Amino acid sequence: MAGTLSSMTGFGRADGAAGAARWTWEVRSVNGKGLDVRVRLPGGLESLEAVCRETAGKLFARGNITIGLSYQRGQGDAVPRINEAALNAVLAALETIRRRVPDAAPVGLDGILSQRGVIEWAEPEEGAAEKEALGSALRASLEGALAALAEMRRSEGRAIAEVLAGQLAEIARLTALAEAAPCRQPEAIRARLATQVEALAGASVALDPARLHQEAALLATKADIREELDRLVAHVNAATVLLDAGGPVGRKLDFLAQEFNREANTLCSKSNGTELTAVGLELKTVIDQMREQIQNLE
Repeated sequence: MAGTLSSMTGFGRADGAAGAARWTWEVRSVNGKGLDVRVRLPGGLESLEAVCRETAGKLFARGNITIGLSYQRGQGDAVPRINEAALNAVLAALETIRRRVPDAAPVGLDGILSQRGVIEWAEPEEGAAEKEALGSALRASLEGALAALAEMRRSEGRAIAEVLAGQLAEIARLTALAEAAPCRQPEAIRARLATQVEALAGASVALDPARLHQEAALLATKADIREELDRLVAHVNAATVLLDAGGPVGRKLDFLAQEFNREANTLCSKSNGTELTAVGLELKTVIDQMREQIQNLE
């Protein structure tokens, strides 16, 4: 059974509140070569950037992660305050108008107070305890959003692990099929070599018997795929161990996928029969599909 793997794509969200403040954390993750954390915070809360990076760094090893905070401060506890400068400017303007238009109707208090900037809503000064409580609540909901992202990445990772396990089983099956290919049987190899040696002998009457023997040995060596088959089996075992171990194994699996592809290419180039070539091409198809899945793993 495969261990716990994580993909590099996912989404997490968490809402929070403290006093009159309301906020929402949203975190997104996509594939990346390493861990890249980008943070977008509203003015006045920039000090949380270090917390965001540190918390994400503890949970994730790879991925391009974007952390965003939407923050709203309600006016439930706000108190009105007269902006003296704005009020003086409005009164001065009204006095100027009164002098120029003596018959103009006087402006009442409601009209004066309704002018923009005359009344401001000010938040009460927060004490150290309130600030600490707000910071704790923001950090807690951040951790919740990142935990939701981590769980989504693990869920996708479990699905990818199942697909990879099936692809490894298919590679093992194809490797065994190549092992048993009729064209690899000693009788078939001898018959093919005999035909090639006969062609070589007929090409030149002066062909030295020792040289003929060397050519036959070279043909036999080129047709031997024993090492490729053994390495394919070893790579399947190594990949299975990584899946069972779980964790951030994407880079190691990607390296193994390259090795799988190398062996499949060599098998195709050494093939001495159409059935073996067909197996080699099918191997390459499965390996390419496996690499696509591995690219999504942490």
